[in-house]
Amino acid sequence: MKKNLLSVAAIMAFGFASQAQDIKFGAKAGLNIADFGGDAETDGSRTGFHVGAVAEFKLTEQFSIQPELLYSMQGASVKEGDMDEDYKLDYLNVPIMAKYYLFEGFSIQAGPQVGFLMSAKYGDTDIKDSFKSIDFALNGGVGYELPLGVFFQARYSAGLADINDFDVEGAEATKINNNVFSLSVGYKF
Repeated sequence: MKKNLLSVAAIMAFGFASQAQDIKFGAKAGLNIADFGGDAETDGSRTGFHVGAVAEFKLTEQFSIQPELLYSMQGASVKEGDMDEDYKLDYLNVPIMAKYYLFEGFSIQAGPQVGFLMSAKYGDTDIKDSFKSIDFALNGGVGYELPLGVFFQARYSAGLADINDFDVEGAEATKINNNVFSLSVGYKF
């Protein structure tokens, strides 16, 4: 069902793009504060960054669609004895955000996201086989764009999919979701 929902959202985004009054392209980068949700027991967040490209298809004065392609550092921090160690999960995320402008420059945003796992490490150990290769999330946030094209965004990404792909025989599987708070700055032309 999640794949169907994302497919419908993508088709709608491209359909809206053909109706766009104004199209802008740009880039963005920023800070991620990521943690696991679900049944995961973590001791803190992993701080990382995201960087990528954006396009905005303005459909009306107040409504637009903004697909993005982002490299995103996610994961969580775990304390084992005297050591702090990070689960380092790096994704290629594709959010498709619907933006509604409340007033000039200020928008509220929401939309689905699919993520493709690029790498997963615990310390220096490769653990990519312990996580599913595709993640789904729902994003919400706010943004402000200056007239010269510089913009600022704050967003929360709530993981919808269980990304745990590690089974221990005789044990109940732990459900793990990606949750990420991000702050971004970018430029559209």
